[in-house]
Amino acid sequence: MKKPNILLITTDQQRYDTLHCAGYDHMITPNLDALAKDGCLFTNAYSPNPVCIPARHNLLTGLTAKFHGFDDNYFDESKSIPFALPTFAEILQNDRYNTIAIGKMHFQPYRAHNGFNRLFLMDEIPRFLEDDDYAMYLHRKGYTHLQSIHGVRHLLYMQPQESLTKEEDHGTAWVANKTIETLDTISLERPFLIWSGFIAPHPPLDVPHDYQKLYNNLIIPKPKISKTTLSNLAIENKNIANYPDESYLRRVKELYFSAITHVDTHVGRILQKLKDIGEYDNTLIIFTSDHGEMLGDYGTYQKFLPYDSSSKIPLIARYPKQLVANTVCNDLVSLNDILPTILDVAKLTYPGQAKLPGKSLFDNTPREEVFMEHCRGNRRWVSIRTREYKFNYYFSLGREELFNMIDDPNETTNLLEIPNDSVQAIRDVLYKRLVQYEKNYGLPDTIQNDQFKILEEMDIHFYREANPPQFPHNLRSKNTTLWSLKKELIEAVKNEKVVQIEDLDTDYYIQHGIFSQEDIQEIIHELKKEAITLLDD
Repeated sequence: MKKPNILLITTDQQRYDTLHCAGYDHMITPNLDALAKDGCLFTNAYSPNPVCIPARHNLLTGLTAKFHGFDDNYFDESKSIPFALPTFAEILQNDRYNTIAIGKMHFQPYRAHNGFNRLFLMDEIPRFLEDDDYAMYLHRKGYTHLQSIHGVRHLLYMQPQESLTKEEDHGTAWVANKTIETLDTISLERPFLIWSGFIAPHPPLDVPHDYQKLYNNLIIPKPKISKTTLSNLAIENKNIANYPDESYLRRVKELYFSAITHVDTHVGRILQKLKDIGEYDNTLIIFTSDHGEMLGDYGTYQKFLPYDSSSKIPLIARYPKQLVANTVCNDLVSLNDILPTILDVAKLTYPGQAKLPGKSLFDNTPREEVFMEHCRGNRRWVSIRTREYKFNYYFSLGREELFNMIDDPNETTNLLEIPNDSVQAIRDVLYKRLVQYEKNYGLPDTIQNDQFKILEEMDIHFYREANPPQFPHNLRSKNTTLWSLKKELIEAVKNEKVVQIEDLDTDYYIQHGIFSQEDIQEIIHELKKEAITLLDD
């Protein structure tokens, strides 16, 4: 009898509170809601390291940065998974599964197979055109003029904008199309593992035209407000957004949610194809994300932080042979549990030497806590989340945070800033458990005499995203049809009423050599002409 198939579907930077089925009524996610109704919704799922590359390597290996080496994003390809460390794809490949990766993986090196027979990759900023299957697809479809294939990252990284491709050629559609094409053409005489990775809703929020207005008139949750102080890392994250007034954040949220609805549409197409080929009930389906997005909570943006907006993620699983349909699980789970779950379904044992920190989602033994970490040195923090509390330790000056997750689920009040004896006792218990976890799974040289080290204060760096496209610079022959960065920016926001370039921090991009002062003036002039044309129409 053929073993069960595995379909892993991931988004990038999707918060936990973005599924209608999880009680967030502003969201439009009918296909993911239907999947949850057919399976199990996990309401307390966490990213073990809430940033792209580390989270994905935890998911892939079932282990932490201590073992795979990625405590943060490394884009210089200076790191790779150690040869002796198994991945779930390698383990299944050795069991004769047909293993296929489609979309965003964020492997390092970029096209390292890591156990996948075939790779159809799509990355945010591909270095080389020939390495990126989606970029090659766009060239074949006639988009040879595009540099910013996933939206404008530099001046518009966290700004409202519209896709520079047609909806049917958008990266979100391409992942679904490639997955459906694969399901249509592979042999079903052997089991398959397919990992389909969407980039959305990771910025830039280059939402296709037909999805631009989905959330315009809906009531959208207001940002969470902190009543106590924030860490230096959280303060640093405030700088990445550049919103002159509240209308910008409102519009960005609309497009962030629209990007998720766009993904939902194409997830529905993939699931329908599974049904059409008769493999829906013989497939373990897992839907999740690598981490969340602060989205203005506490005035901060992006990820990297232990707060739920950044670290808590959506998770749905369906496998009727082991999961009862239309159920909700409130257990504390994390991406560290994905590899054990896949091996459980495939009836395989883990061949590595390390003890895995996670366990199968089908393991019903109590789950009392999850642990999280991020980075190294004085930018490092570690965290433990129990059913009632979350305790965060920052190595920068030894800052500590303790939140009551029952009474204060929005993490507004660090109880250690208003201490009493009972709070201190709770802190002491969690501190000890966190130290033990760091010994077992954390980075070396962080503990001395059973105490976390206290490092010098982390500097707060002013940073805005300023990464232009890379692959055009590595082409063997110059592409004379490429649009300029000015042209792409104008096309991306010409229909966007909220964005006024003259109100943005253009000096930053002039200083970093993205644009000249003359470029900015030309962009403003051209957009004013476009606005007049729209009024005339």
